[in-house]
Amino acid sequence: MWAFSLSYFLLVPEKKNMKKEKYMYLLALLPFLLVAFLYEIVPLIMIIVNSFQPDSGGGFTLENYQTVFTQLLYQKAIRNSIKISLISSIAGILVAFIGAKAVYHGSGRLNTIFMTLLNVVSNFAGVPLAFAYMILLGNAGFIVHLGQSIGWDALAGYNLYTSNGMAMIYVYFQVPLATLLLIPAFRGVHRQWKEANTLLGGTNGIFWRKIGIPVLMPSILGTFSVLFSNALAAYATVYALMMNNISLLPVQIAGSYVGEVKTKPGLGGALSVTMMFIMVIMILITNGISRRFQKGRA
Repeated sequence: MWAFSLSYFLLVPEKKNMKKEKYMYLLALLPFLLVAFLYEIVPLIMIIVNSFQPDSGGGFTLENYQTVFTQLLYQKAIRNSIKISLISSIAGILVAFIGAKAVYHGSGRLNTIFMTLLNVVSNFAGVPLAFAYMILLGNAGFIVHLGQSIGWDALAGYNLYTSNGMAMIYVYFQVPLATLLLIPAFRGVHRQWKEANTLLGGTNGIFWRKIGIPVLMPSILGTFSVLFSNALAAYATVYALMMNNISLLPVQIAGSYVGEVKTKPGLGGALSVTMMFIMVIMILITNGISRRFQKGRA
């Protein structure tokens, strides 16, 4: 009996301390939760509510969504955004896989330099990136002039100010982001597996096809969904280059809120909800494929 009483008096203060620490952690999280609520949750609710309200005033309506899915301008914006996002995400994943694989095989100072370069390049975006592409690949750009001088038609006739030209710019800032996301995933590919594959007579190609890529596939798919969402919502670079001369979802959303004559918050809300819906669909697709790969491995 005395042993039970002693253990009770020893455990009760410990439980109280644990509860106190839990409350302290929650208190420390309050500023973050407050900022997230004010700058994430509240704007999201307002956008969704506005999307069901007519710009002329009044009650509930589906007019804004009808405009988005019936007018050619907004249909083209959706198609262009999905097209550029898919192209840049696929190209970014392919290039990033090679870069992350190089880090996996490399070591020492070379890896440090490469990681430093990645961090620098990943922050080079927006208006400076648009200006750099104008200097290199614009109508009077250095590389275009070089193509004209040497007679290389692919460079001489390159048009940066198209959806395909925009896709190249998107690839630029997708590659470093994808590489930084994939490098930690390569740590899950143990070198002992490669040694075992070699001892059993397997080639390097067989290892990556049968072992490496299936192990990395959940991370690759997760990275792809991040890249797709990143490209779908990108705005600054493309707007600095094209202004309103290309129809993309972020450009149309911005135009709805800062119109020269009249703002259209309802239409902007419907376009924003449409963009979020496309992101959610892509995330669900990649998560579903990822689960299948994980079940296959199990």
